[in-house]
Amino acid sequence: MIDVGRLRALHAVASYGTVLAAGQALHCTPSAVSQQISKLERETGSTLVEKDGRRLRLTEAGRVLAGHAERVLSSLDEAETALAAHRDTVTGRLTMTAFATACRALMPHALRRLATEHPQLTTGLIEVNPHEGLELLRRGHVDLAVLDDWPEVALTYPDFVVKIQIGEDHADLVVPDDHRLVGEATLEDARHERWIGVRAGDVCYEYLIRSLPGVVPDFQVGEFETQLTLIAAGLGVGLIPRLARGDLPAGTRIVRINPAPTRRVVLAWRDSSAARPAIRAAEQALREAWQINRERQALLVR
Repeated sequence: MIDVGRLRALHAVASYGTVLAAGQALHCTPSAVSQQISKLERETGSTLVEKDGRRLRLTEAGRVLAGHAERVLSSLDEAETALAAHRDTVTGRLTMTAFATACRALMPHALRRLATEHPQLTTGLIEVNPHEGLELLRRGHVDLAVLDDWPEVALTYPDFVVKIQIGEDHADLVVPDDHRLVGEATLEDARHERWIGVRAGDVCYEYLIRSLPGVVPDFQVGEFETQLTLIAAGLGVGLIPRLARGDLPAGTRIVRINPAPTRRVVLAWRDSSAARPAIRAAEQALREAWQINRERQALLVR
């Protein structure tokens, strides 16, 4: 019978291409990965990998077995999920990833609720952009991803990923107090402004440059709070999602954009984990966090 641990090592090498990267993913040394592959080759009587420069390339036999390994590991994941679902207590470890504003606006409440209601559950959080979040989910590095998904730059979800939308987040144009635009405007009305935005590669950046072709922000910063300070200094305008916004700083005001730029806030997990109690508990906590945030936004001083 083929050893599952050795199949896991082969699957990691197939996914990451190097023994070093496979070892990092499996939390073991490169030597341990190499030993597992060697044992698997002896066990199967087949050459499974061959060197290709600094990387490893699967042989034809290796590709065949790696394909089966992925299905076997997925089945084991489903078995573990079914066993966890059989228990009443939410236990184990749940690692989540979220985009920056969700980390700040949603995760503190959600993580606190999980810690209070499910003390036997250990949680972890990684802040990344949604593309990275989906990749971490695909590779099994995280259990649940909180994603922002703009229709204009829609994410592509793997077939094995379950996704649900917990809400829609609108964005407003924030301008200096003495700006010419007042009340309501279209995005096109602001085309010739100096733009303050997030960094290239961020989905909010992609939304802006696709919605206003030819526009490139003069100032590209990582945090929406920093954008607001630059707007308050009279340096330009910015498109700020409401999820990212607290009280506006002095010297700024809002111009409503019609139609309102809208992004979906999505939760995603692997379908093999769908029945896991910890996933359901996290979903409930995040839905509650979303509702609390919406109520907070309604009370903002505008």
